[in-house]
Amino acid sequence: MDVIRLRDEYIKLGQALKAAGLVESGAEAKEVILEGSVSVNGESDTRRGRKLYAGDIITFNGEQVKIED
Repeated sequence: MDVIRLRDEYIKLGQALKAAGLVESGAEAKEVILEGSVSVNGESDTRRGRKLYAGDIITFNGEQVKIED
């Protein structure tokens, strides 16, 4: 499982996908999120601006990324 370390209080879902290297661009992040292909803590989420905090886990395309402080 990959890890993204927070620089601020939270990171938005689209930014996290890009930071983790799961997508190549913000446009691609928007597309896969709106398709319902991304889940946060086991539930599909279609909000690109969803705020992620320490402890949240993103799943996309069989890969998991954990958000940590």
